[in-house]
Amino acid sequence: MSAHSQGFEIDDWQLRWRGLDLTALPRTESIFALSNGHIGLRGGLEEGEPVDTPGTYLNGFYEKRQFPHAESGYGYPEHAQSLVNVTNGKIIRLFVEDEPVDVRYGETAEHDRVLDFRSGTLRRNTVWTSPTGRRVRIRSERLVSFTERALAVIRYEVEPLDDDLDLVLQSDLLTNEPIAAPGRDPRLAAVLERPLIADLAVTRNYSALLAHHTAASGLRMAAGMDHELEAHRTPRCDIHAEDDLARLTLAVDVAKGDRLRLTKYLGYGWSSQRSTPALRAQVDAALAAGMETGWDELLERQRAYLDKFWANADIEIDGDPEMQQAIRFALFHVLQAGARGETRAIPAKGLTGPGYDGHSFWDTEIFVLPVLTHTMPMAARDALRWRHSTLDQARRRAHELRQSGAMFPWRSINGEEGSGYWPAGTAAVHVSADIAHATVRYLAATGDEHFETEAGAELLVETARMWASLGHHDSNATFRIDGVTGPDEYSALADNNIYTNVMARQNMREAAETCSRRTDLAERLGVGADEIARWRECAEEMAMPYNEELRVHEQSEGFTRHARWDFEATPADHYPLLLHYPYFDLYRRQVVKQADLTLAMYLCPDEFTDEQKVRNFEYYEGLTVRDSSLSASAQAIMAAEVGHLDLAYDYFVEAGLTDLHDLHDNVAGGLHIASLAGTWLSCVAGFGGMRVHRDGATFAPRLPAALDKLTFRILWRESRIAVEVTADKATYRLLAGDPVTLGHHGHRFTLADDPVVREIPEHTPLTPPRIPAGRPPYRRG
Repeated sequence: MSAHSQGFEIDDWQLRWRGLDLTALPRTESIFALSNGHIGLRGGLEEGEPVDTPGTYLNGFYEKRQFPHAESGYGYPEHAQSLVNVTNGKIIRLFVEDEPVDVRYGETAEHDRVLDFRSGTLRRNTVWTSPTGRRVRIRSERLVSFTERALAVIRYEVEPLDDDLDLVLQSDLLTNEPIAAPGRDPRLAAVLERPLIADLAVTRNYSALLAHHTAASGLRMAAGMDHELEAHRTPRCDIHAEDDLARLTLAVDVAKGDRLRLTKYLGYGWSSQRSTPALRAQVDAALAAGMETGWDELLERQRAYLDKFWANADIEIDGDPEMQQAIRFALFHVLQAGARGETRAIPAKGLTGPGYDGHSFWDTEIFVLPVLTHTMPMAARDALRWRHSTLDQARRRAHELRQSGAMFPWRSINGEEGSGYWPAGTAAVHVSADIAHATVRYLAATGDEHFETEAGAELLVETARMWASLGHHDSNATFRIDGVTGPDEYSALADNNIYTNVMARQNMREAAETCSRRTDLAERLGVGADEIARWRECAEEMAMPYNEELRVHEQSEGFTRHARWDFEATPADHYPLLLHYPYFDLYRRQVVKQADLTLAMYLCPDEFTDEQKVRNFEYYEGLTVRDSSLSASAQAIMAAEVGHLDLAYDYFVEAGLTDLHDLHDNVAGGLHIASLAGTWLSCVAGFGGMRVHRDGATFAPRLPAALDKLTFRILWRESRIAVEVTADKATYRLLAGDPVTLGHHGHRFTLADDPVVREIPEHTPLTPPRIPAGRPPYRRG
């Protein structure tokens, strides 16, 4: 272990916290969360207390709540959705000679927890002395299975260290846990009071099951537990269940040096259609399969699953051990967020906490899905299938708002709009183009014709129809999209936001190309030659506001004529601005919450010349305050492309340490999955210069001074590629699959059995751009 960082020891393949710091519980519960995309368990202690935010989540399981609009209006959503904290099966209470183990009392001589990126488990070791002097060692290890979607397992072990001891274990299923009310930060979740209504409580031998439903959303869920016990003496056992609690109690004398070991298997299931008996059967089956497989085999399967993932996804850097750890932490959590969602959304917080009420936003498609597309493409496909499954709701929303095609929600769990704030919700229509962009990237990288046929083409067509309907031609025959909000939420209801316009242009072009190439799909979707021509015409005539005097594109029409925000007069503790200043003030100023036009230049690189990219980047750097965790990675990518490599590295560090260093002071509500994905993007698209085209991937790698070497892997079609970058050359290797055609700094080559080595062109260092006063990139130490 070379160093410590914010309480964590720096290690290539794990994250270890030593010592007991109760003030760190809110963030470590999120950081140590385990998930497989279907089940999520926050990283609280097994004993249940102390705890900041208890959290057990099932992806897509939510309750509806009424929207309290102060002034309602046509088209305003009537209901919101909130992720439900479902039945907690993590709890294993321990009593030592009648004294409950609680680290707030007695003495904790040792306490360390390890999140292992290769085993996919959370391990714990604690030596605790009770107030009356009894000393025990507690070891535990837990996993949420990647291979058994409905299963989680905890192994809990107690060892008396000084004397023979009477020990009691209580293993619980607990529903409707009390949760503290959130603060005023709008990013926090609403609190649901006792959202689950009991349907069934049963026990048998060492197993128990509780089933519940929600009142408004009408969803049903079941949670079950079963146990294996290892002890030198036969314990006294009791199990009982009531509406919201099932408890197995084990009492046994354990000699000094012996161990009491409990392996707890947890099964979860939910449905909007299946009955309670059917869910009970599903959970019983998951528990039976888990018990039959056993702890050791489940661990082996978890490790094998992760070995395969790391073979496709690992990134290695030389020169910064802390960022090496941060990269793998990021990739591990991105995997956890999307691995087994299987036609469910990928929430902004994954299943690590209740932030944003468990909603999915546009960041899934723009930041998370590129990572999954090139490391675990089936997970990306499943996330896009979820979007496709909500097409009917998106069509209804478009119709409600007097548009054609499909208009996807700004934030949602079930496909319905969940935002009550129109300027930063409904008006942020770019989400539909973001979904189209992710679809195009997935199809280019995988060649998945089956997905194109069953879902991809329809996503492109319905979103293209929306853009053709939403925009209009002015008297100069320019196609305009007015009154929208781009990624920068400090500029709302603007005309011709460039990000929205270039993404809509790409959307319509891709829909036209797909329908021209796949006439069978065009006929099935009712697309004729006139509609294809209409999309192409709108795309070609798209408005691109440009300030001739400044020689920069305008983020939106008239943006560069607004008064600049007074950054020098803004105290450092007044960021994020949205918590300290009215939107009325923000909307009328040149201040950018998060990369907007900068992000557009990365996603649609052919829309801008190299000179325009440099000037645009530098101008908007002086306005961007990064009040969103989505910003740093986008700025890192474009800083690397235009030649500000050291600045790019600073933003890469900020993206990678957003959660580990709690830079936004809100990790307690869950991790920032898109920022974690942005760590991969900073390496691959930033320093690796990767861009995706229908006819292949291209690279323009360059390293910042802080790194000696960068190696990353990607999947392209059926091939696995490794790219190794040093200061003066890049080496491309085909690790598996068929030869592929790639690009390196503008020159095409074919990669086959032999490595291909290419020199990296020299570049002239640029003068660092101006950055808003008081908002430099995060720097350690």
